Amino acid sequence: MPVNDDPPSPVPTILQIAVQTPGHSNVGDLLSYASDRPLPPGTLVRVPLGTREVLGVVWDAPEGGLPPLPAGLSTRAVAAVLEGVAPLAAPWRRLVAFTARYYQRGLGEVALAALPPQLRDLGPAQLARRLRRPAASLQGGDALPEIALSAEQESARAAIAAEPGPFLLYGSTGSGKTEVYLRCVQEALEADPAAQALVMVPEINLTPQLEERFTARFAPRYGAGSVVSLHSGMTNPQRLKSWLAAHAGTARIVLGTRMSVFASMPGLALIVVDEEHDASYKQQEGARYSARDLAIWRGRDQGAKVVLGSATPSLESWHASRPAEAGIPAGRYRRLHMPSRIGAGELPHVRLVDMGQQPRGAVFSAPLLAAITQRVERGEQCLVLLNRRGFAPVLHCSDCGWKSDCPHCSAHQVFHKIDRTLRCHHCGYTQRVPHACPGCGNPDIAPIGRGTEQLEEQLAALLRNVITPERRAARVARIDADTTKAKGALESQLAQVHAGEVDVLVGTQMVAKGHDFRRITLVAAVQPDGALFSSDFRAPERLFALLLQAAGRAGRDARYVAEQGSRCEMWVQTYHPDHAVYAALRRHDYPAFADSQLAERAEAAMPPFAYQALVRADARTQEVAQAFLAAASAAAQADGLPGLEHVTLFPPVPLAIQRVANVERAQMLLESGNRAALQRFLSAWQPVLHATRAAPEHKGLIRWLVDVDPLTI
Repeated sequence: MPVNDDPPSPVPTILQIAVQTPGHSNVGDLLSYASDRPLPPGTLVRVPLGTREVLGVVWDAPEGGLPPLPAGLSTRAVAAVLEGVAPLAAPWRRLVAFTARYYQRGLGEVALAALPPQLRDLGPAQLARRLRRPAASLQGGDALPEIALSAEQESARAAIAAEPGPFLLYGSTGSGKTEVYLRCVQEALEADPAAQALVMVPEINLTPQLEERFTARFAPRYGAGSVVSLHSGMTNPQRLKSWLAAHAGTARIVLGTRMSVFASMPGLALIVVDEEHDASYKQQEGARYSARDLAIWRGRDQGAKVVLGSATPSLESWHASRPAEAGIPAGRYRRLHMPSRIGAGELPHVRLVDMGQQPRGAVFSAPLLAAITQRVERGEQCLVLLNRRGFAPVLHCSDCGWKSDCPHCSAHQVFHKIDRTLRCHHCGYTQRVPHACPGCGNPDIAPIGRGTEQLEEQLAALLRNVITPERRAARVARIDADTTKAKGALESQLAQVHAGEVDVLVGTQMVAKGHDFRRITLVAAVQPDGALFSSDFRAPERLFALLLQAAGRAGRDARYVAEQGSRCEMWVQTYHPDHAVYAALRRHDYPAFADSQLAERAEAAMPPFAYQALVRADARTQEVAQAFLAAASAAAQADGLPGLEHVTLFPPVPLAIQRVANVERAQMLLESGNRAALQRFLSAWQPVLHATRAAPEHKGLIRWLVDVDPLTI
């Protein structure tokens, strides 16, 4: 008989690989694939999934190895290995696994969403070509001279250097928090040649000015490629380049928004979360994670120091940094206080205008208009804040009562006068303004309420005869989401403000925080009362933070204020001048405000003294959405799921805006005084939710999701 001398076929290695599976598909977190050779966990691969080939991450095998496949079944093979990228390290995989577990999402969903979008589309050959491109030089040069720290800054720096943290750097607006961040980053990088630092900001528009400061400080020391950014405003190739530099360790500093908390940084030694109170750190799609909270977890897990900074800390962070008192232990964070402003004038004097004493319908009270006029005539700049874009929230017909409702949402279409459109800010539906009322034909349809576009127009008309010291007419400009859509528009508009080409700036909250306007001496909030009586228990906290942050834009340059001989002011037009929020604002007394809010929350068993989760259902009808939630709640209680005894399930209710893009939305609130019990319950509830979704009576359901630690209810 002929003898077969061929070597025996190698036994394939079975790997667990995280891939992006369809949401709520009930497919396991990890899928099994065959490989002709062992691959270390964290290796990036391309694998078949259905009819597609997708990116995957080799994951850690379970203890004791994978069980054998059932007889007659086989696994599909790994299609390719991305050889040029080092495996994602164990700390990164632990962060992803924790995020998926805590926020009740699929592990593959979190893992793949944390990687650059372009990496998902590149094959090994394409990636190899990109990796061959020359990297930016890391040759350092002469450093910039160091800026002398104030006594308060030095005390904060020394504490961060000497203690493990985490730290809450509570510093007044203009107190020099950024310089402390710079010094802490510098010391971390000097202590270890492989060390890396992650510096996070809440919004894209704050990234360029921070990048400029960090590049100026560190590029001479470590080279042009040592500082990179990561945020959604970058192109996909730019994001991939920054991610690869961070992953390889060539980028020593990563500046980014919430997504950067997942940056692969093997040498991570320091995390800074600036404006830590900002709601933008909470993801509102997909895995609804809090980047601030994940930064704390990642720092503890990876041995990196974490610094949270804010002039108006979140109540959660304020409570977590409480000092020890009689019988009450100290919080988990170390609170560092910097109350003095550096190079800036004193905090602005807060003036409240009782709009109940002003003429009905007045947009600007006479005293405020006079104050703005006086500042402009002296060559100073003013900031007018209204957190609502567009010309008016709604158009209205006084004859038949018609309003410009969105046909697809339970919300009004906002009137934008500049291009004569009605736009829904929820689904994006846009249409031209009708020439007459669609209901009765009345040609006299009028706007109700005000937005930044209307304020800009009215203020320009009111100041048309005001002359500046340069003998020119006053100039009014607007910065909001509508004026900054084009690439580079925000930077251009901010440059005009800094150059003195704008006398009065009208804007939303995007200009109320983080910006260093040197010539603004007056800030005015014209319609802030809406947040005082919101059903959301966090609304007063957000309003106080917004107003105090906005006030901090005034008087940033002490020398300029002294030369002008003026006192900086914050004007608030309100119908409730005696409200506790405004009383605390007048004193710039955040601690008193925070302590009073915490006392109220403790009495009502609200966060941070309790823990919450929301389950939301989207369907074609409100009845189907609520029925699904009610059925899932009943099933959980009937099964007696673990942790249920410590969890309160409230009845399902519609969302405040219950219909968006023709989809009805309902939600159900869960509360518990025990975080671990709530997590046990949510984990055990997942299969129940899947089973309820599969029942025939709920086929009209479109999707459901779990939001752990929600910021809006």
